[in-house]
Amino acid sequence: MDSVSVSPLEVVGWLVQLWIVLGVAGLVLQRAPRLINNVIFPLSALTSLLLAVSGMWALGADPGVMVLPLGLPDLPFHLRLDPLSGFFLILLGGASLGISLFGAGYFKTMAGGTLGLLCLEYHLFLAGMTLVLLADDAYMFMVAWETMALSSYFLVTTDHNIPDIRKAGFLYLLIAHVGAISILLCFGVMQGGNGIAAYTFDAMRHAQLTEFWSSAAFLLALFGFGAKAGVLPMHMWLPEAHPAAPSPVSALMSGVMLKTAIYGILRVTFDLLGTQLWWWGVLALGLGLLTAVFGVMFAAVQGDMKRLLAYSSIENIGLLLVGIGLTIIFHVYGKHALAALALTATLYHSLNHAMFKSLLFVGTGAILHATGERNMGRLGGLIRRMPWAAMLMLVGVLAIAGLPPLNGFVSEWLLLQAFLLSPGLPNSYINMLVPVAAAVIALAAALAAYVMVKFYGVIFLGQPREKVLEHAHDTGTWERIGMGWLALACVVLGLAPVFVVHQLDLVSLSLIGSSLGNAAGNWVFLTPVDTERASYSPLYFLLAVLAVMLLTSILVRHLYHGRVRRSAPWDCGYPAQNARMQDTAEGFGQPIRRIFEPFFKIEREVPSPFDTHPRYHGQSDDRLWYILYLPIKYLTEKLASLASLLQHGRIHLYLTYTFVTLIVLLVFV
Repeated sequence: MDSVSVSPLEVVGWLVQLWIVLGVAGLVLQRAPRLINNVIFPLSALTSLLLAVSGMWALGADPGVMVLPLGLPDLPFHLRLDPLSGFFLILLGGASLGISLFGAGYFKTMAGGTLGLLCLEYHLFLAGMTLVLLADDAYMFMVAWETMALSSYFLVTTDHNIPDIRKAGFLYLLIAHVGAISILLCFGVMQGGNGIAAYTFDAMRHAQLTEFWSSAAFLLALFGFGAKAGVLPMHMWLPEAHPAAPSPVSALMSGVMLKTAIYGILRVTFDLLGTQLWWWGVLALGLGLLTAVFGVMFAAVQGDMKRLLAYSSIENIGLLLVGIGLTIIFHVYGKHALAALALTATLYHSLNHAMFKSLLFVGTGAILHATGERNMGRLGGLIRRMPWAAMLMLVGVLAIAGLPPLNGFVSEWLLLQAFLLSPGLPNSYINMLVPVAAAVIALAAALAAYVMVKFYGVIFLGQPREKVLEHAHDTGTWERIGMGWLALACVVLGLAPVFVVHQLDLVSLSLIGSSLGNAAGNWVFLTPVDTERASYSPLYFLLAVLAVMLLTSILVRHLYHGRVRRSAPWDCGYPAQNARMQDTAEGFGQPIRRIFEPFFKIEREVPSPFDTHPRYHGQSDDRLWYILYLPIKYLTEKLASLASLLQHGRIHLYLTYTFVTLIVLLVFV
């Protein structure tokens, strides 16, 4: 009897169908919210785990292809699972596993009807992102892309009764569709006018495009996918949509959905386009640097938890785009080892960001549930009321700040090594750009650590700034499990970098034909190029930290006299210390606001010295909104008002328009 073999692609196809079934079941069971929370969301998390396992399976397997009898006549859907899509399935499955477990506890207070609809939209969102990663033709890709965009729009506008949330959802949907048009045009360029049969990605891979049309396709892809990723200046939707969406949805959007745009850029640049040009890399590198610095600069001055994390996501997307730009430059000039290093850093940071940013977003959701506050200026001292949330979020804060031995340090260190170890390139302008870019990356990393000190310190340390915080409650069981999974992923990805790099080698080989291989090091040391140039051992670093802690404990125990005396801390001679004496979120960001003041549109409300109830308020807005977006808005309104002049409702005017149109067509056609 022949054994039945199952491919990873078939398994992933079944998992997508299971997600759709779970979503429909949630809608049917909307009158049983406890069943949705305690059964459907945990089953969704199990599906995510199986998806991640299938992605790991696909890394070492031959690419699988499948043609579905769906779509339109002569336009069936094509699916393909290769190492690149397999890696992003690992990212999607690993992050959504923790988010879905957290959601099982987070959504327990939601009304049954709203929860049932949200459950359907949530699982359609997961299915849409998975199909984006599997699509192997332009038609299938755009259908999956729109499914992802529309389902996420409805998730963002869950509380649609609030006008600001409706505005945020409209802005997100508008920019998403502008980007989708650009992606569709990109596929049209790569199709090359070769007929309907050339809509498949396989046909695009074999298309012979000139440098001009290849560049046009790359620019369209960079703009279209950049709009979804939040690349400058198409970033405006992130700080609006993330605060509007429920926290698990914000985690999915920031941790996972943004990476589908990175996937799209990698797929088009290194797979569908046969050649790359050096200036593509310079453009991506420069745009990434601007995006990274812009994002972290605005994150530093935010007072809203979720807006701060949204701007932080913009910064990390900038770092990923920098890595893609470096990969293109090194690949074009034949620096294969460095190209593999830059691509490895990009993929590694994509995975890391998915984990620690998802952890931080769901953590803010726990804080929001416990306190009802999103403004950091009204928080403080929560480490006493929410010790579990504080401990798990500390892992995410240390990881995103790039501190060893956690995962954020590894990918940022690899990216810096790609800069520092680069030899002289044949282009003198790029040689001058590389050290400047490395310095900008270091600045962004330092500011990111500064932002996280503010984020964690203002929320969890000090005294509560409001009396209502005394009644804050810690996370529930499902929420702890979900956050614990994401925190564990941050630790494991930081302690096992060589294993992760060896898995990423399979992706690098499939995309650029080179990998780090044995140069990555052994299970103790990570050596991206040469052991004499640079190496890093997270295990030794962790052992050193533990040894210092143990030694300190022993010394204190043996040298301390043992007598305990408690007294109030030194208060600078002022005995009436209270929460008003603590540094606020606005005060913490004041130095950055001062240094980069030309980039902000600042509004201040300063109290009078004689004010008996002084109140200070400062707001830093994005100048790009006033320079770029508002003029477009006013122009659109003006054109719409002119067009409305044609709509008078008189039949003889409409007949006149039709008659004139026919005459024009007869003359010019």
